[in-house]
Amino acid sequence: MSKKSDIKKRITESETEIEELEKKRNRSQSALLESFLNKTEPDERDVEYFRIYTQLIEVERKNLRILREELDKV
Repeated sequence: MSKKSDIKKRITESETEIEELEKKRNRSQSALLESFLNKTEPDERDVEYFRIYTQLIEVERKNLRILREELDKV
């Protein structure tokens, strides 16, 4: 049972991490959208932040899927 609760805790932590990363990505996404609407060149930092946070979210989602599969097996 301890292993199951440990996995559940890690799932919760992973979900929280995804939420935090998405909030950070939303800030750069808003800046990119504003640039698009204003027909101006976006700041390269915003573009880079968006890409980095998107990659981190993808990695964390993969981790979350693995944890859920592991929980199903227990």
